[in-house]
Amino acid sequence: MSVSDVCEVKKPNGFGIRHLQTLMWFFAMVLGYGMRVNMSMAIVVMTDSALENSFNWSMQIQSVILSSFFWGYIVLQVPAGEMAARYGGRILILIAISINALVSLAIPYCAYFGGWQLVCACRVVQGLSQGFLMPSIYNNVGKWAPVEEKSRIGAVINSGSQLGNAIQMLVSGFIAAAWGWPAIFYVNGVAGIVWVVVYAIVGADTPQKSKLISDEERLYIQSSLGQIGKPKKLKTPWKAIWSSIPFLSLIVLHCSQNWGYWTLMTEMPSYMKKVLNVDIKANGVMSSLPYLMVYILSFPFGFLADYLPNKKWLTVTATRKLSNSIGYYGPAIALIGLSYVPAGNVTMAVVLLTVVVGLNVGHLTGLMMVHLDMSPNFAGTLLGITNMAANIISIIAPLVAGVILQDETDLKEWRNVFYIASAIWFAGNTFYLFLGTSEKQPWNEPPEDCTTTDETPEKHAGKVV
Repeated sequence: MSVSDVCEVKKPNGFGIRHLQTLMWFFAMVLGYGMRVNMSMAIVVMTDSALENSFNWSMQIQSVILSSFFWGYIVLQVPAGEMAARYGGRILILIAISINALVSLAIPYCAYFGGWQLVCACRVVQGLSQGFLMPSIYNNVGKWAPVEEKSRIGAVINSGSQLGNAIQMLVSGFIAAAWGWPAIFYVNGVAGIVWVVVYAIVGADTPQKSKLISDEERLYIQSSLGQIGKPKKLKTPWKAIWSSIPFLSLIVLHCSQNWGYWTLMTEMPSYMKKVLNVDIKANGVMSSLPYLMVYILSFPFGFLADYLPNKKWLTVTATRKLSNSIGYYGPAIALIGLSYVPAGNVTMAVVLLTVVVGLNVGHLTGLMMVHLDMSPNFAGTLLGITNMAANIISIIAPLVAGVILQDETDLKEWRNVFYIASAIWFAGNTFYLFLGTSEKQPWNEPPEDCTTTDETPEKHAGKVV
């Protein structure tokens, strides 16, 4: 019996449990990305020779430390998607934030007693555990987000990464100035532990497993997704995924995004200090502005990304490609402009940095939603694959910047770093425009002999209105 044959299911009013799950995933992203980028700010203070007990780490060692997070991060991306599909994402998300919080608390001690090598080891462990985070969240989103709300829910969750970046950069300078750089890591660790306790109580893999959700809301979500009854356990169609040209173009798109994004994320505080001569507190505030702009813009972008296809003004594919074009071409052009800002012109540099990162919001409603469009059943696995490839790039980009920046005060060397990021953004999106799509792929629904279920379908199904 099809879900449209029996009755109509109305959308429940007010704040629902799907919104609570979204809020928890949003804060997981805030905390995860905060702990991911805290080193970018802390290392500026840790290596300030004017301060007592600073570390004499060269720019090359700093680049190694900044990239070390991703050495671990890439390892579990694909296994995490598969594990989330098999065991549910809730437990993996809890593991990711728990380990990150505990290691964050330990980093100051490791720096003093083990040097930069032990700090790198800590960052590898954090990266390894965070490998569970996004694939597991995306797996759960595929079970919780009604089709009509998918872009908005996705934009809210993904905006957490930008708010995490912004808050971390905004407060780190003030925390370091008031209590010293170790407090940056202590604050992150305590906040992570608090989140883990709350999510352990309210989190759920699917509407069917939630003890808090109403029958009305559960039926609304299942009807929208065509998942009446217990979700089927599907065998991953590996051959079809890896032979899909649109999916391969998505990998290229994600890789190009990470080159530009993580070049700016890891190097921006150093650029602020060495080229613009900005002190640590002002550095944090100015470095956070672009990511606050992304967070703010994510809401109208998320609304439009649902509104345009729902109104039939654009197809889903056209909407995603429009978002990506804004998010890639806009920053690529603005980054070239940034490379010609004279050293010391703080206002113009901050304005252009805000434009570069702010326009990159388009990738949240473009790139990051295509996984769910192409295959809601395997979204976690798809994201694991593209994220693994993209975060190999996240390792390479800071190292390349470290090789180029022999003199951190030389604007010409920074210009070369910006040129490379701009060119890669431009090339990646152009490649995807020709070969990418957001059409649901045939391999999203494997043959019946590749599926199992532990439960017969519910007797009552409905049509969402």
